[in-house]
Amino acid sequence: MANPPRRLDRSGLVLLCIFLRTLRTFGTGQIRYSVPEETDKGFLVGNISKDLGLESRELAERRVRIVSRGKTQLFALNPRGGSLVTAGRIDREELCETVSSCFLNMEILEEDTLKIYGVEVEITDINDNAPSFREEEVEIKVSEHASPGSRFPLPNARDPDVGVNSLQSYQLSPSSYFSLQVRGGTDGAKNPELVLDGGLDREKEAAHLLLLTASDGGDPIRKGTVPIRVVVLDVNDHIPKFTQSVYRVTVPENLSSGTRVLVVNATDLDEGINGEVMYSFRNVESKASEIFWLNSQTGEVLVGKSLDFEKFKFYEMEIQGQDGGGLLSTTKLLITVMDVNDNAPEIAITSSVNSVLENSPSGTVVALLNVQDQDSGENGQVSSFIPNHLPFKLEKTYGNYYKLITSQELDREQVESYNITLTATDQGSPPLSTEIHLFLKVEDANDNPPVFTCSSYSTYIPENNPRGSSIFSVSALDRDSRENAQVSYSLTDATIQGAPLSSYVSINSDTGVLYALQSFDYEQFQTLQLGVTARDNGDPPLSSNISLMLFLLDQNDNTPEILYPALPTDGSTGVELAPRSAEPDYLVTKVVAVDRDSGQNAWLSYRLLKASEPGLFSVGLHTGEVRTVRAVLDKDALKQSLVVTVQDHGQPPLSATVTFTVVVADSIPEVLADLISLESPANPDESGLTLYLVVAITAVSCVFLIFVVVLMVVRLRRWHSSHLLQAASGLAATPPSHFVGVDGVRAFLQTYSQEVSLTANSGKSHLIFPQPNYADTLISQESCGKSEPLLIAEDSTTILDKCDPTNIQVRYISLLLNSLFLMLFNMPNSHTYRADFFLLHLIVSFKSLKDTLFTFVHIE
Repeated sequence: MANPPRRLDRSGLVLLCIFLRTLRTFGTGQIRYSVPEETDKGFLVGNISKDLGLESRELAERRVRIVSRGKTQLFALNPRGGSLVTAGRIDREELCETVSSCFLNMEILEEDTLKIYGVEVEITDINDNAPSFREEEVEIKVSEHASPGSRFPLPNARDPDVGVNSLQSYQLSPSSYFSLQVRGGTDGAKNPELVLDGGLDREKEAAHLLLLTASDGGDPIRKGTVPIRVVVLDVNDHIPKFTQSVYRVTVPENLSSGTRVLVVNATDLDEGINGEVMYSFRNVESKASEIFWLNSQTGEVLVGKSLDFEKFKFYEMEIQGQDGGGLLSTTKLLITVMDVNDNAPEIAITSSVNSVLENSPSGTVVALLNVQDQDSGENGQVSSFIPNHLPFKLEKTYGNYYKLITSQELDREQVESYNITLTATDQGSPPLSTEIHLFLKVEDANDNPPVFTCSSYSTYIPENNPRGSSIFSVSALDRDSRENAQVSYSLTDATIQGAPLSSYVSINSDTGVLYALQSFDYEQFQTLQLGVTARDNGDPPLSSNISLMLFLLDQNDNTPEILYPALPTDGSTGVELAPRSAEPDYLVTKVVAVDRDSGQNAWLSYRLLKASEPGLFSVGLHTGEVRTVRAVLDKDALKQSLVVTVQDHGQPPLSATVTFTVVVADSIPEVLADLISLESPANPDESGLTLYLVVAITAVSCVFLIFVVVLMVVRLRRWHSSHLLQAASGLAATPPSHFVGVDGVRAFLQTYSQEVSLTANSGKSHLIFPQPNYADTLISQESCGKSEPLLIAEDSTTILDKCDPTNIQVRYISLLLNSLFLMLFNMPNSHTYRADFFLLHLIVSFKSLKDTLFTFVHIE
């Protein structure tokens, strides 16, 4: 029986580890360590941080880790000490059963920089296994006639250790009949043989018990034993003979279980049971005995379990043939396993990212891959590729590692994500391939400004819109995503008629809807130009601008405004003059009106709504001119009341009316006389007021008359003393016409317009009194040939030569007297005279005096 293994002394183990551990850096960047087997978990293998040129704390900061390829993790990184330690028990015999030198390769990944470092760890052997025999007991049958020197093969001991710790020697217990001889095999193995030293006598001793001991060279030495029982047989003088001393066969690794590999054959010339040969494996390693089966009767060698070239490429077995008499012979069976392309390439993603920014530069690392094939030769040569239409490429880095990098800048707006298919294909026949899919999302960068749906906007809105109503909506799209695509709207800073734009229009920053903060007035402005800015929430934010033109639509919200005849402030009507001699189509006056609206809303039409004498006057539909339809008859009333309406063409139409009186008379005195005769008897209570007014007018008139006479004398003297006229000819026009109320009727205050034309060194001067000047009817003031006579009294007219300079004083004196006559001779009886009509006399008289003075002062 084998001796039980003894535990290795801990102190000696540590000294051995320190002695065996070495570190060597190759030109390829590979780091090498050595560590003894059977060490405890956490045993120090080497200072990896120092060998990588890093501080201990940087292992965690740079995310340095061991790349695992699905195998049991035997080593680990100690982030505190920066060292490589064992992750558990390491058994060299389990890892490298058939290899004398045991090396484990692994990769260290620095994720921050995606650098790969190769690390090779040699597992050094310790004497932890004692030599052992497969058989618990060996029985050898020897003929009693066997001659001395006969050799009988003994079983080989197996020691998984290597080197000095492996099997070194055999010893046989002392015997007078047998001795031990060890012969070396071609493969370096030690084959023990039992040598017969003397003749046997079955009758004296039918069986001999021996003990075969196998020893290794470790410290301490370990041993294994097997008992040998030698049975002395009767004579069997022929041993089985194999047809070949060595059987060689090559089989593919893809043979199924139960497939026959070959048949061994041995013959025995003896008869009976001594000629029957039984086959069995001898000195077969445990792995081979599990893989192959041997038919003990036929000699067929069958495949018991699947072959794997990647695990075992070669099997060496010894088959013995033993006849019934106990004689046996051996032969060797050498089986070579031929590689078959039965392993598809393996792709392992060592490190990868789930997303990458779209503006990342070309060459950005997306993933680190490991590609390998367990086959050998061409079957293990792998080529990796990705589809050509993708903006990525593979670059080989270290060993079987590849980097998947971008070949150009990505654009999320074109492709938001990529499903990258990585394919690895070997060179076998037929080739095998493996595909994996890597999903990569393209993260958005703020590289697209908001874009409005139109290059410019315009809209029409009616005026008088409600305050706070929505008037328009703009929209901008941003091709980016998330916060980079969140668009906010704002109005550019501007002013409208001195007021900020924000006081007229506001915009919803989220929806782009514009709201009117005021009710717009078309008459204030017709267009409103806005600048709208759309800005995203990226960093930095991007923006774009657009112009929005608002056109106001006019509404009929303004009634026509009558400019002439102007309405008096006392509620009475205006007065226009029409001569009795007026012919049909005579222009009496013109109604002038405007409308602040525009377009159809400002088209005005004039209509005669009411007249005292229907058929006497007409109003132009579009001009507003009031003309006579027929000649004025004596039976026609002196006062003609007309009501004219002005209407626009809006919907609904708006209108305005004006009421005025047309007095049929040829002069102001006639007008006054006729008005006096038409007045109704005054109230007796007003007689006192009338007396006071008469006294006041008389006093003021006397003072004014004296002043005018003195002034005229002074002016006449200066005129006579001057030889040349200093003043240029010009127009001295009176102020615009006004109206004064008289019994609900306004009297025309200015009846005449005087024009004086003086020419130096000329014998002629002009004083013109044209016809009454009506509102907005322009009277052409031409030469003195078109001058009108001066009216001196109601029933007397004196025609003066207005071109004679000697009569200028007479003209103005006559004008002055005419004013006085109006005031004095037309004074009514105080009992029948009303105060307001008397006030008309007073105002007319003062007006005439003032105009006379004003004209006279400007003669020069």
